[in-house]
Amino acid sequence: MTTGNKLAKLRREAGYTQEQLAELLNVSRQSVSKWESDLSYPETDKLIKLGELYQCSMDYLLKEDVEDKNGPPQSSSPSFSKSLLHWHFEWKSRRTVGGIPLCHVNIGPGRTAKGIVAVGLAAKGILSLGLFSMGLLSFGVFSLGLLALGAFAAGIVAAGALALGLLAFGGICLGIVAVGGVAVGCFAVGGCALGRYLAIGDHAFGEIALGITRMRADRYGVAPFDATDLETASNLLEITVPRWLGWAKRLVQTFL
Repeated sequence: MTTGNKLAKLRREAGYTQEQLAELLNVSRQSVSKWESDLSYPETDKLIKLGELYQCSMDYLLKEDVEDKNGPPQSSSPSFSKSLLHWHFEWKSRRTVGGIPLCHVNIGPGRTAKGIVAVGLAAKGILSLGLFSMGLLSFGVFSLGLLALGAFAAGIVAAGALALGLLAFGGICLGIVAVGGVAVGCFAVGGCALGRYLAIGDHAFGEIALGITRMRADRYGVAPFDATDLETASNLLEITVPRWLGWAKRLVQTFL
C-alpha cells in the first residue's frame, strides 16, 4: 500500500474530510488531495503531525511493505549481520586545506573517506588508512601510493605480501629493485631471485648471479659467493646496466 493510499485510509477511519484535515494542518485541500493521490509527499513537519493525529509510525506512512500502524515488529534479538551492513561512522575535522578536510574518518559499507588524512574501509588522501587505500602515504590491505604498505601494495616504494613498485619489498615482489622471498626485477635479491642485470639469493638467475644453493648467469655467476664476489658484481654493473637505470645501479652498489 502506498503512502497516499495509507493517508486516505487513515483520514476516512478518523472521520475527517479533506477540507477538515487541510484546516488542521494549515494547508490547502488540493495539497491533501495530491498526497492521497501520490502526486506529492507531505513535508517532514506535516508527516510528523499526521503521525501524531493518526497515532501511527513514520515507518508505516513511508514504507509500502509495512502494514502495521505501529511500524515493523521489533525483534528481541536483532540480527548482528544486518546491523553490520548498515553500521556507519563519520567524522570530519573543521579545519580544511583547499576545501579538503584535514582529517576525515568515514567507516561503513560503500563509504569513502577523503581528506588530507583519510581513514575508512575505502580511503583517499595524502595519508590514507583503509581496507582499500590510495594516497601519497598509503596503508591498507589493498594499497596504492607513493609509499604503499599493505597485503597487496603498489607504488613508487611498495612493501607487502604482494608488492609492485620501482622499489618493491615483500613475500612476492616485482620492481626495478626487488627484495623479497620471490623477487623479480632488474635488480633482485631474495630466496628465489630473478634479475635482469643482478640476482642475489639462495636461487639466483640473471646476467650477474650470486647464488647460495643454485645460480644461472649469462655473464658472471658464483655459487656459493663471498664478499669478493659482491665487489666484482658491483664493478660489472658499470658495463652492463643502461644509463637510464643509473639511479637504481647506484642504489644497489651502495649496499654491495
